Amino acid sequence: MELLLNDITLMVLAKARLFDIKFYDKDFLELLVRFAFNILISYTIILKVFNATKKDSEYLFTYLIFSPVVFFICHMFASTKLSIGFAFGLFAVFSILRYRTTTIPVKEMSYMFIIIAVAVINAISTKKISYAELIFTNVAILGLTFFLERFLFGSEIITQLIHYEKVENIKPENANALKADLEERIGTTIERYDILEADFLRDSAKIMIYYKRTK
Repeated sequence: MELLLNDITLMVLAKARLFDIKFYDKDFLELLVRFAFNILISYTIILKVFNATKKDSEYLFTYLIFSPVVFFICHMFASTKLSIGFAFGLFAVFSILRYRTTTIPVKEMSYMFIIIAVAVINAISTKKISYAELIFTNVAILGLTFFLERFLFGSEIITQLIHYEKVENIKPENANALKADLEERIGTTIERYDILEADFLRDSAKIMIYYKRTK
């Protein structure tokens, strides 16, 4: 009896429409299966292969969130007929994401990508995409972002650019003195640091430091 009621409910949802868009169709089940398979493979590569050798979690958040977001974008694109001009316009929108820049940290750029992706997904969804698929896509992106941010990366590595004036400390033999001086200045333990640029004419250097967020 319960199975019969479930079947009737699915049939009613499949026929129900709002703005000529279905609430539910069989493509939603396919989306769930493909999404689960994508998460299984991509997260295994990221967590078991990449993270096993790369202990620095600076880019881990980006890799974990990019996989499902790109999956959802491609799924929506596959269900939508896009004109060539509109497709090029989307490439232009995503071209603003330049991960080589040091102006905006990688994680903040990842959030920018998420916001743009959600806006694109909700904008290009057509009558071929049911509300069940669209709602699940938005909830999945929101849930994954919240889970990764609040539970897995509560003590993630923070980066900060330092303009340093004691250029004599950047020599390899003064590595310990440099680390101790930087830790005293920022008031926390440094995981590592990278010397980006040294200007011996002005006696200054640019150093990127990495430290854990304190709760």
